Amino acid sequence: MGEFGFSYIGLIYLLMLQIPNIIWAKNKPEGYTSANENKVLLVFERTGQVLTVATVLCFSNTNPHGWDTWLLWLAASAVLMLAYELYWVRYFCNGHTLKDFYRPFLGVPLPGATLPVAAFILLGIYGKLLWLILAAGILGIGHIGIHLQHLRELE
Repeated sequence: MGEFGFSYIGLIYLLMLQIPNIIWAKNKPEGYTSANENKVLLVFERTGQVLTVATVLCFSNTNPHGWDTWLLWLAASAVLMLAYELYWVRYFCNGHTLKDFYRPFLGVPLPGATLPVAAFILLGIYGKLLWLILAAGILGIGHIGIHLQHLRELE
């Protein structure tokens, strides 16, 4: 079910997620628009965002709780979040183009959407939090779906 309590790991993940997005809002790629986004995917994305933020902060299961093999799930999740940060470094160091925004990173397609969603799912597995896994899955349907829609419009 989950143990209610503050997750500092959840806070760190949310900061890693939001800081680049705040910077991106001031450096959007030329030609980017959200005008034609699928409304159903947008509902999934927004719902998933709210649920993910709530579950990742309000359950302490995601904080490290001793040395065991479950830490491998946390480590894998952390690697994905670090890859997400590196994806943003690549974007900000290049020309801020739509091509840079949507092109694969380390072989991961749509890394701006895929990496954090996968990281939150793995964090949910580590914390044995079905709610976080489901919330991140809902987020993934919307967020990855919207990114895929934008990529298809580019092609």
